[in-house]
Amino acid sequence: MHGQVVQPNGILQYLLPIAVFVVIFALRARRMSQMRPLKLETLWVVPAIYLAIVAANFIAKPPTPIAWGASIMALIVGAAVGWQRGRLMQIHVDPTTHALNQKGSPWAILFLMAIVLIKLAAQGEGRAMGFDVMLVTDAALALALGMFTATRVEMFLRARRLLDEARGARA
Repeated sequence: MHGQVVQPNGILQYLLPIAVFVVIFALRARRMSQMRPLKLETLWVVPAIYLAIVAANFIAKPPTPIAWGASIMALIVGAAVGWQRGRLMQIHVDPTTHALNQKGSPWAILFLMAIVLIKLAAQGEGRAMGFDVMLVTDAALALALGMFTATRVEMFLRARRLLDEARGARA
């Protein structure tokens, strides 16, 4: 009887990224659970940087027409997920100083974890099943861009509304 031999490098190929992923997200979850200042004027920075990364990636290796379609769909899905993720973020306005603070939600971390795990599975197992890894990568980049952007747009709009309400209540 001939059995399949699992090579140690094959297992490490999956376990190492998962271990790194768990450590990073554990540290991120701890940081997100703490109240920290929210600066409305800087919410655009992360989406702008990520847009530059996505644009550079798409310019360096332009997606196929099918990958463009998948990327557009992923961008839309990412925006929907990002909007929901933004709604899960707690935003507080100090009634006296009107300082804005935010606190991440554990659900927001779970959204990120699910997306990264899906991407890792698609790239790892997908390659073995004949998936177009570049298509998956392009779609994952678009999904993240939609998510990061929509999260911050939702937070900006809600924080501004809460700030306006706090200022109106004080007047």
